[in-house]
Amino acid sequence: MPKTSAGLLLFRESNDGLEVLLAHPGGPYWAKKDDGAWTIPKGELEDGEDSLQAARREFEEELGQPIEGEFIPLGEITQAGGKRVMAWAVRANFDPAALRSNVFTIEWPPKSGRQQEFPEVDRVSWYDLATARRKILPGQLPLLEKLRGHSTGTLNVECPG
Repeated sequence: MPKTSAGLLLFRESNDGLEVLLAHPGGPYWAKKDDGAWTIPKGELEDGEDSLQAARREFEEELGQPIEGEFIPLGEITQAGGKRVMAWAVRANFDPAALRSNVFTIEWPPKSGRQQEFPEVDRVSWYDLATARRKILPGQLPLLEKLRGHSTGTLNVECPG
């Protein structure tokens, strides 16, 4: 059965228009990937956990601080590989220099017998929507479209959970 994750898409207005906060996954697999590799901060739901609560928990674990605000449901998408992602947009500011990600441990290099720790998120950045479309994982592109629809007053989706 496919995994289900929940995440938050932070947005803010700037002189150049709408900007979104995207996270770059940490670890050696993602180290040299850029365009098409960024994501919204998200993570898997725990058994019986409310999806919005999971999205808020994951944001705090991955970026190091809680987020408050009006959470706007963006609905659910399915990424390549079948993972379901429930997402919310929230108008908030986050200083990328404040990033304090949790870590994970893997054997690296492979078959070396050596365990190394890596941050789950190695950096975050604010992007205008045109740049974000290039940076974000292709399966998450619909979230940017839904946010753009909201900013123009046409968002009308519900997110289960």
